[in-house]
Amino acid sequence: MTSEDSQEIDEQVKSETPSFSVVYSCMRCGTTVTQSELSRLPEIKCICGFRVFSKLRPPVVKSMKAI
Repeated sequence: MTSEDSQEIDEQVKSETPSFSVVYSCMRCGTTVTQSELSRLPEIKCICGFRVFSKLRPPVVKSMKAI
C-alpha cells in the first residue's frame, strides 16, 4: 500500500462520515454563526457585542404514531 492509497482511503472515510455543524443565532441582531467560527474567537461574543446565542434547530419535524 502506497502513501497515495492511504491518502485516498483517508479522504473517503472523511467524506463518508456525516459532519453536523451546529448553527447559533444572536438573540439581539439575528446573525447566524457556526460552532467552528465561535471556537476560533477568544470569547463568545457576536459582532454586535451581545453574548447570548440560541441554537437553530433543523426544520425537520419528528412525528410519532399514538399507541
